[in-house]
Amino acid sequence: MKNRDGAEFSAPSPRYIYRDMYKHDNRTVATLDAGGTNLVFGAMRGCEFIMEPVTIPSCGDNLELCMKAIVNGFSTIFDLCEEKPVAISFAFPGPANYKEGIVGGFLPNFPAFRDGVALGPFLEEHFGVPVFINNDGDLFAYGEATQGMLPEINRRVAELGSTRSYRNLLGYTFGTGFGIGEVIDGRLNLGNNSCVETFCLPAACDSSIMAEEFVSIRAIVREYRRLEPSAPDGLTPKDICDIADGVREGNAEAARESFRLFGAAAGDAMATAVTLTDSLIVVGGGLTGASRHFMPALLESLRSTVKTINGEQLGRVQMEVFDLDDEEQLKRFAAGEARQIKVYGSERTVTYDPMKRTGIAISKIGASKAISTGAYTYALTCLDAMSDTL
Repeated sequence: MKNRDGAEFSAPSPRYIYRDMYKHDNRTVATLDAGGTNLVFGAMRGCEFIMEPVTIPSCGDNLELCMKAIVNGFSTIFDLCEEKPVAISFAFPGPANYKEGIVGGFLPNFPAFRDGVALGPFLEEHFGVPVFINNDGDLFAYGEATQGMLPEINRRVAELGSTRSYRNLLGYTFGTGFGIGEVIDGRLNLGNNSCVETFCLPAACDSSIMAEEFVSIRAIVREYRRLEPSAPDGLTPKDICDIADGVREGNAEAARESFRLFGAAAGDAMATAVTLTDSLIVVGGGLTGASRHFMPALLESLRSTVKTINGEQLGRVQMEVFDLDDEEQLKRFAAGEARQIKVYGSERTVTYDPMKRTGIAISKIGASKAISTGAYTYALTCLDAMSDTL
């Protein structure tokens, strides 16, 4: 990313992430929820939408019509705002070079973008404001890191007497696909190629198949139909969840097993990522409504063990894993094993907590709100960093 003079800069790495970060900011940012059927435009100020959304058909298979739709949508938002938005910020499906604002490659919902479209530069020229494009997993993680799970956990552990503060967060979205975003030391990790992914990790049950085939809406439906061949067509994960709960007719055991397999596969992929990043984990997306059915298996995977060649067992994740939605586990997470030890050769003492720990929680603000606030706060963070370099 470059400032107005062409010099490279990156968003700052705040040492403390506060829940009210940008909540009282009076700047407006124009946003977009880019779906295969519709483009939904909005405007945010203070991390809240300030107007009713504007919806326009996507026309993703026709580049000229799609670009006109994007311009018309943002033009309507700009006209409705009392003050001109200071930026445009939104999620758009990849593959993409998000840092340069270029979208292109195999996009099922936007086939007209296959050969590459400089969407960010185009919008910057047309509207005269900076444009920030990311994927939804990145913005979900950033929204949860700035306005959601991370500041909430830091607040809760402080209230419970802990002096620790957490800055790393992995955000996962459960839905059509298996998305991920990483916030490391308060900064969104965009990687070298805008290619931080989890869907293509090998599945635990078959390393020749990608994890997303077992961590997605289609996986739950497929596995239920495999276990219950007489199942009717058209079942959704919500239907299968209702069957698992016993409130809809069907094979409850097969329904619960389909969610268990989902959770085990998700936890296995998460174990790799959390081991490499030493992060907390937050999960969002429509499937989290069935977390009671998949979370036990997910936690079991995160807490599983591996062996040395001599047979010694050790944790797959080198930290104790806590369910942060469980009040008792949250208290133990906050307390750790802190004790006072003497400084050698002195009567002075220091606090030592040898417990390595991490935790996972379900999003409380929801994936849609987290993505929107992530887009808003990311744009303002980058604009503030840009100002600091001038």
